Amino acid sequence: QIEDIVTRMQDDKTGGVPIRTVKSFLSKIPSVVTGSDIVQWLMKNLSIEDAGEAIHLGSLIAAQGYVFPISDHVLTLKDDGTFYRFQAPYFWPSNCWEPENTDYAIYLCKRTMQNKARLELADYEAENLARLQRAFARKWEFIFMQAEAQVKIDRKKDKTERKILDSQERAFWDVHRPVPGCVNTTEMDIRKCRRMKNPQKVKKSVYGVTEESQPQSPVHLPSQPVRKTTKEDFRKQITFLNMQIERHCLKMSKVAESSCSDSRQRCTFHLFFSFSPNSKEPSQQRVKRWGFSMDEVLKDPVGRDQFLRFLESEFSSENLRFWLAVQDLKKRPLQDVTTRVEEIWQEFLAPGAQSAINLDSHSYEKTSQNVKDPGRYTYEDAQEHIYKLMKSDSYARFLRSNAYQDLLLAKKK
Repeated sequence: QIEDIVTRMQDDKTGGVPIRTVKSFLSKIPSVVTGSDIVQWLMKNLSIEDAGEAIHLGSLIAAQGYVFPISDHVLTLKDDGTFYRFQAPYFWPSNCWEPENTDYAIYLCKRTMQNKARLELADYEAENLARLQRAFARKWEFIFMQAEAQVKIDRKKDKTERKILDSQERAFWDVHRPVPGCVNTTEMDIRKCRRMKNPQKVKKSVYGVTEESQPQSPVHLPSQPVRKTTKEDFRKQITFLNMQIERHCLKMSKVAESSCSDSRQRCTFHLFFSFSPNSKEPSQQRVKRWGFSMDEVLKDPVGRDQFLRFLESEFSSENLRFWLAVQDLKKRPLQDVTTRVEEIWQEFLAPGAQSAINLDSHSYEKTSQNVKDPGRYTYEDAQEHIYKLMKSDSYARFLRSNAYQDLLLAKKK
């Protein structure tokens, strides 16, 4: 039914949605429709009175990849001037493709070779590419050659045609490898697979390499006479389910992955491991913990001292001293807050300050406004900016520094 609706939407003869080429500054955007046009067509042709209901139906169609926004990875429909494009029937879900991770690796690899301004990888795609590169390390050369060959073929196509095909291919992968936090509408429950009459799932490569050819989708096969299940059927079913269990999965959330990584990192330490804050000679485990995250360094008094000495050697100790001063401000009695806010401003942020810190213009302006109404959290934005600066720059160099490495090796001995 969805495909019938989408076909009618594209049919100009029966009053479909107007598809047009839009001029945008120095370029043209070919074959697009607006979200408001789609909503109006649904209300008019499907007798829908409520615009909210039409938007909901349109979002369901978009979630399946039949229509997609040209400048967003999130497949939803908006009732505004956002540009959408219809998916090619070749990529429709009714083909029952279950694209392999090798196909996804070829696609991402191909994207890195093409126009970077237009087809730059999103953060989650770059992470997926790195993960796939580790998983397929042995045959990565073959994947790279496949991507390179496809790029050469694509360059021979017309520019307008290539732009449309690139967006349709991207939308296909947005359905099958969605943005973290979005629901994968193509994922099939393993129990549902077992109930299917034909347990052998169709495996068809997106790029034309067919592993198992089948004339029709198993969902649309005509009903056949029931036959007795044989040992061979059970063997095939077991093989299929084992493949489902062992296949690489890229749908793990960032939070779960981070948690697993952190657990593996800390598995050598006792659950109730702690250290005495008064001890000036850190143990090997204590020094090793500093490498887990910058928070481990900052909450350990000895770690803070070592980090501060390193920053002094790089003439950037004012960053850590400012961060510690703001932490201390949050614990001060209310009557001392105003005075301490002014002292921190004069030391680190005032024009010509003795220990001036490097803030971006947005954080500086916001902090300047906050100082007019002093409180314990006046420097919250500035502190967060300095924390990120230390974490991305100074902390990484501290872990590579001779001082930390010598301390780590000394404790191992």
